[in-house]
Amino acid sequence: MRRHTFGRLGLSATLASVVALMGMAPSASAADTPPMTVTSDKASASPGDTVTITLKFTNDQTTNTQFVYQSIQPTWNTSQDPALKYAFASCTGDVTRCDVTGKQSGSMNYNVPVLPGASRTVTLKYTVAADSACGPSRRIEFYTYLYYEYQGGQAKKDGVNSIGTDIACKTTPAPERAARAGH
Repeated sequence: MRRHTFGRLGLSATLASVVALMGMAPSASAADTPPMTVTSDKASASPGDTVTITLKFTNDQTTNTQFVYQSIQPTWNTSQDPALKYAFASCTGDVTRCDVTGKQSGSMNYNVPVLPGASRTVTLKYTVAADSACGPSRRIEFYTYLYYEYQGGQAKKDGVNSIGTDIACKTTPAPERAARAGH
């Protein structure tokens, strides 16, 4: 009987030790930093407003990134609403080429090489047209496509990102419209 009791205690002690060691082991890190982050300076815009979207590419590889291409386009819902009117006004940042001026979509190439852990940023501004139809459930949404090469061009990654590009197109309240018209 004693032997059986000591066996149980030994097994319990072993299991308790394993559980304690697992709790002391460093936990797995949260999801790795994504190579692309997208932010907007506002959650909603009215006709006549300018919206700034910032795209930030971070090299998440252990070697230099030699080529980085990104495009930005309206989502299906935005492209199917012809009454939503907007146009890109400018593109600035760490790019060698940016083709968006006067368009509703565009593309850019980032300055390279991008060292491991380093970032490149592009700022896009677009203006909501004064005669854009805005209101409940109307949104100007974009998605971005990112493609980049690393390891001497031997490896590549790509993907679509739509986080941070969803802007409600709200109707300007009457008093605000009157104030704008008076200035």
